[in-house]
Amino acid sequence: MEYQTKTKLNRENSGLTEKLPIKFLQFGEGNFLRAFVDYLIDKMNKEADFNAGVAVIQPTQGGLVDMLEEQNNLYTLFVRGVKKGEIVDDQRVISAIQRSLSPYTHYQEYLDLAKGEDLEFILSNTTEAGIAFDESETTLEAGPHKNFPAKVTAFLYERFKHFNCAEDKGLHIIPCELIENNGLTLKKYILQYAQLWNLEEGFANWVENSNSFHNTLVDRIVPGYPREEKDEYEAKFDYDDNLMVVCEAFLLWVIEGDDKLRAKIPFNKIDDQVLIVDDITPYRTRKVRILNGAHTAMLAFSILDGKETVKEAIDAEFAGKFISDTVYSEIIPTLDLSKEELTAFAEEVFDRFRNPFLKHQLSSIALNSVAKFKVRVLPSLLQYVDDKKELPVNLTFALAALIRFYQGEFNGKTLPVMDDAPVLERFKAIWSTNDLGEVVKATLSEISFWDTDLTEVPGLTEAVTNALKEIDANGIEQGYKNFIQ
Repeated sequence: MEYQTKTKLNRENSGLTEKLPIKFLQFGEGNFLRAFVDYLIDKMNKEADFNAGVAVIQPTQGGLVDMLEEQNNLYTLFVRGVKKGEIVDDQRVISAIQRSLSPYTHYQEYLDLAKGEDLEFILSNTTEAGIAFDESETTLEAGPHKNFPAKVTAFLYERFKHFNCAEDKGLHIIPCELIENNGLTLKKYILQYAQLWNLEEGFANWVENSNSFHNTLVDRIVPGYPREEKDEYEAKFDYDDNLMVVCEAFLLWVIEGDDKLRAKIPFNKIDDQVLIVDDITPYRTRKVRILNGAHTAMLAFSILDGKETVKEAIDAEFAGKFISDTVYSEIIPTLDLSKEELTAFAEEVFDRFRNPFLKHQLSSIALNSVAKFKVRVLPSLLQYVDDKKELPVNLTFALAALIRFYQGEFNGKTLPVMDDAPVLERFKAIWSTNDLGEVVKATLSEISFWDTDLTEVPGLTEAVTNALKEIDANGIEQGYKNFIQ
């Protein structure tokens, strides 16, 4: 039998030969940025005549830029999931990236990009550890720098010098690292390097006044290269692609910005959820309380109910209704955004939970569940009590299920409890008694868990104790039914 060798994906065999002006400098060539930012730029190019190209900079010495260059910076993106109840299963070749290089091997070429007349934006995703200050990067001349903020400082200084500190040559700097105040933190470190390197005062003023730094919130699950299903995906096209990427259908990008930024990027002309807002704080709270909060609230409850995956739990008649009622009736009423906006976001969250292309094991989100409950769920419970002057039934039951989960066994099965040693040791001591009332009192009063004494919340100790007794005596489903009567 003869096997036909596929040609590697390139500009010629794909017909994607357009040359786009470099408007974006992007630090990071990994799966997330290619399935998120580059996808959006590509979509705006094709649907809104954006005419914007990306130059990708490899932030570490090991990376993918050589592989990108081999494919003329093209790759196939598969978008798979559920959107508004409908299955989404699309593929497209992304062609927004025009150039990719490593500053470790092409440092002058990297600096020369700062001289680009068309350049307007800097993007990044160098992991949460990337936005940090390294005092060992002691001079400007020591480039190529390993530290990401140092790289950006050197780049901006090159632009500052080339354009003679022109005010209109500043850039919009939009980091996507998952840390709070990512834009302002990056700016702080750039100014620290300007001081450490003894750069002229005019440069610091130019960074402050001619460039804008935007805090962001990003959200999209990107499993990346489908190694286990490589053959299945390769059968979908007639070329060889070593950089194909798989992502979910959901996408959210919230950027702190103003009308000036809105006018520069036509996000409003595509149907993806990209918001430019004055303050991202309520959107971060929305994500933590609804998406992350639902995950954490459902975890112990669903595992004790015998479920193994998020999709299995949300599709189950009883568990699915419990999770839905928790979000719509007990979490959403405690948040500040409009009910319509929160409801729409929750519907997208449940679509993500039902994604048939992602097998999300409940055990994989069990790590540090107490700390997660404190940050993601407890604020909703306490706010509900403050607002309604009564306990939220489902969140109270979820708290009882969490305490039962940390006992470690249920119905003869070992539970996937994973936490730091002090937490596990404390629960072991707490569960050494057979008195469920004492278990609840000891857990709720543990300041190291909650940063507060939850036994002071009116009625909570008694309610959690009753719920815990019902779970132990009758299991999750019947125990819940008895608890709410």
